[in-house]
Amino acid sequence: MARPWDHLGMAREGWTTHWHKHPGVRSGPDLTLGERAADRMRNMMGSWPFVFGFFGIMILWAVVNSVFYLGGTNGRHGFDPYPYILLNLFLSMLAGVQAAALLIAAKRSDGIASEIALHTERNTEDLKGLLAENTELTTQVKKNTDLLEEIHRHVAALTPEAGLFKPGEEPPSST
Repeated sequence: MARPWDHLGMAREGWTTHWHKHPGVRSGPDLTLGERAADRMRNMMGSWPFVFGFFGIMILWAVVNSVFYLGGTNGRHGFDPYPYILLNLFLSMLAGVQAAALLIAAKRSDGIASEIALHTERNTEDLKGLLAENTELTTQVKKNTDLLEEIHRHVAALTPEAGLFKPGEEPPSST
């Protein structure tokens, strides 16, 4: 069954789009370690499993800490007292790292878009060259067709019965 995006040249399997299958985009061993890491980070952080996992960890943190808080004695209540200062510290650090990661991933996406644009531009130049060559060949065919028609007119003038039979038939005898 054809999918709506098949005509765009993007293979879609599962949750991710595979630009590395595009002929104009470098992939595999052609990528630097940083580019591969940016691709993995973008694919991981920009996914629903990451979002749900992140919310799950936050809820688990709050539940476990609240249980320790309510069950604490002798002045020890939970490992991260309300309003969860340690959690806020971790979230702030995560936000800082995630902002940098998103910028790196955006830079990588721009690189992919640039590679596709250059590939398209090169192919456009190739197509223009092929079109010019096709136009030249069409002109030559037209000239040869005109020359052939001129030859047929001369033959018809010299031999009036020429051209009156179909290919594969014997020409009429002039006896």
